[in-house]
Amino acid sequence: MAAAALRAQLNALLANMFTTGMVDEQFQQLQSLQEDGGSASGFVAEVATLFIDDADRIIADIAALLDRPVVDFDKVDAHVHQLKGSSSSVGAQKVKLACMHFRQFYEAKSKEGCLMALALVRSEFCDVRNKFQTMMQLEQQIEACSPK
Repeated sequence: MAAAALRAQLNALLANMFTTGMVDEQFQQLQSLQEDGGSASGFVAEVATLFIDDADRIIADIAALLDRPVVDFDKVDAHVHQLKGSSSSVGAQKVKLACMHFRQFYEAKSKEGCLMALALVRSEFCDVRNKFQTMMQLEQQIEACSPK
């Protein structure tokens, strides 16, 4: 019974992530790869963990670039582009959209605009990271309840 309740919690979490636009069909595709047995159990968790680690590093790098007296907007562009690609590959739609919004500010070479855009990117990333971490915890609890 505990596994069924946890599964219901997980399904509700995933449904919420989709309905709020936090994740898109790419994330759904990753899930279907795991569910179809084409990938090992924990595949989505592994991809999510890699995304979280990568995005954390990229966001810190962007913040460091924007903290300099003279901003290298080409480097900011490269990092934002990398984060957009990483977000897109895992289906983190709101992070990807925040990266697309960021573009207008580094193209205009607006440090203030970039700092505001970074705050939005960071906020969207924190939201998706928290949901991914909750998803992974629920999956671990379900796995622990399953017969060996």
